[in-house]
Amino acid sequence: MLIREFVEVDWSMVWPIVREVVREQETFPYDPGLTAEQAYGMWVETPPGLTVVAVDGDRVLGTAKMGTNRPGPGAHVSTASFMVAADARGRGVGTALCRYALAWARQRGYAGMQFNAVVESNTTAVELYRRHGFEVIGTVPRAFAHPALGRVGLHLMYQEF
Repeated sequence: MLIREFVEVDWSMVWPIVREVVREQETFPYDPGLTAEQAYGMWVETPPGLTVVAVDGDRVLGTAKMGTNRPGPGAHVSTASFMVAADARGRGVGTALCRYALAWARQRGYAGMQFNAVVESNTTAVELYRRHGFEVIGTVPRAFAHPALGRVGLHLMYQEF
């Protein structure tokens, strides 16, 4: 598996992953009716941010976006988001993307990385982030409407560098 910068021709393989994850309504607080055009505007970062893909040959297994969490006085903190194709989950793609994003942020001199809305029932992601040094620093109770579990919390997670 190789992680590389997103290029325009990747969108035809990234959009199905984004669409699938968003329509599952289990891990991202995005509108399930999101169009490809709306998704592109939300997912593909412009510099100084970065969007990457994890590929195996010509196949995109997952994608990540990373950048500054907030402008101005908060610009010293980074953020990132990750999506992995359903049939590639459990194979280390998310781990590799998380490591990549952390290295990217450190290389650029950020003071830490913040995840703003990690669905608490997404235990795979929560544990992955904990293994990589993140802590849950707060939870907004019942802030995410999960299709099977009802309203569950959204974690704010942070790692100081």
